[in-house]
Amino acid sequence: MRQIFLDTETTGLSPESGDRIIEVGCVEMENRRLTGRTLHFYLNPERRNHEDAVKIHGLTDEFLADKPLFASIADELLEFVDGAEIIIHNAGFDVGFLNEELRRLGRPKFPGCVGRITDSLLIARETFPGKANSLDALCKRLEVDNSNRSLHGALLDAGLLAEVYIRLTRGQNSLVIDAGEADAANPTLETVDFSGLALRVIEADELEAAAHETLLRELDKASGGKTAWRAMPESAVA
Repeated sequence: MRQIFLDTETTGLSPESGDRIIEVGCVEMENRRLTGRTLHFYLNPERRNHEDAVKIHGLTDEFLADKPLFASIADELLEFVDGAEIIIHNAGFDVGFLNEELRRLGRPKFPGCVGRITDSLLIARETFPGKANSLDALCKRLEVDNSNRSLHGALLDAGLLAEVYIRLTRGQNSLVIDAGEADAANPTLETVDFSGLALRVIEADELEAAAHETLLRELDKASGGKTAWRAMPESAVA
């Protein structure tokens, strides 16, 4: 399965209000292994950044002034993601911006250009309900090194997301293994018929029976007389 981990940086929070994409980063994975193929662009948004956004990504208007427009990289981006599963953390945000950029060019919406979109934030919330599930929080929880992430960056964050996703969906602490690995580790066993075996039953002696009855009385007392076996018919207990 071909998967693309994608992230964007933007001039602000609202594509409907005219905010634009200023950076796109993509990291490719095949069969849960990084291929080494990436795609990365800085973009001229043709508008000014919000100050708060610059504090997050550090990409100034001066730096972006000579970068290409989204229109000039759209074909290359869509070719790279074509048919793949696209994994995005908080997908609604990035997809909203991509849809708006494509709308300006008269192109179909982004989901129609890819195989499917998976939101890793939703996976994280199901896995760790009630906990912080930002990319930074997941890196810390899943022991992914993000020490180089002083500022947000699309390509850096896409690479971190790939590592987080692998640990989130399988991980070094997971007990789940692939069927092929299971078959290799557990070869088929011959069926054994135990119906002819006679099992030896060892009866408790008087001391053991008395000790057992004492323990049951103590449990019954501790529960306020609510132990289930006291309410069962003797035939059921026997």
